[in-house]
Amino acid sequence: MTNAARQSSDKKTRSPGPGRPRAFDEAAALEAALLVFWQKGFEATSLDDLTKAMGLSRSSFYAAFESKQALFRRALSHYSRNGLQNLKNVAHSAEGNPVDAMMQALSNPQGGVKGCMLVNCITELAPHDEGVAEIGRKHLEKIEEIFAEVLDPDNPDAMRGRARALSSLAIGTLALRKAGYPEDRIADTLKQAKVILPA
Repeated sequence: MTNAARQSSDKKTRSPGPGRPRAFDEAAALEAALLVFWQKGFEATSLDDLTKAMGLSRSSFYAAFESKQALFRRALSHYSRNGLQNLKNVAHSAEGNPVDAMMQALSNPQGGVKGCMLVNCITELAPHDEGVAEIGRKHLEKIEEIFAEVLDPDNPDAMRGRARALSSLAIGTLALRKAGYPEDRIADTLKQAKVILPA
C-alpha cells in the first residue's frame, strides 16, 4: 500500500479526536432539543435532559453547540424557518381562501394548550434576551410579509397594516387556546377577521 493510500485509509477509519463532536444529524438533534424546550420551558430544561434527548455526550454537546443558550437560539431559528416554510406552503396550496387557511394554520388547532413554541418563548424570554427577541421579531415580520403578498401580490407593501392585524389576531388565539377556550369560540374569533378586516 502506498503512503497516500495508507493516509486515505487512516482518514476513513480514524475516530474523532478529543473534543471533536461525533457525527450526528444536526436537524434531528435540533428537533429533539425543541421538543424538550417546548415541554419544559427554557429554565426548567437541564443539560442532562438535552443530551439524553439529542443522543449526545456532554463533550459532543459543548463542541457542537457551545451552551444551552446557544443551542436554544439555534433550535428556535430552526423552528422559525420550518414554520415560515409551512405557512408559505399553506398559502400556495389552499383550495379555498388562502388567508383563511393561513389564519387557521397560525391558530394551531392541533397544538392544544402547548401552544406555539416561538410565541411561548417570546413571552417567557424575549423581555430578558435580545437574541430571542430578535428571532421573534423577524419571525413575526416574515408572517406579515407572507400575508401581504397573498393579499396583494402586485403591491404587498400597501397591505402591510392589514397583514399585521390579521397575523396578530391569529396569533392572539393561541393565548385563548392556552387559557382553555373551547374550539368553537376560537373558530368564531377567526371568523371575525372577515368582518373586521375583509380581504
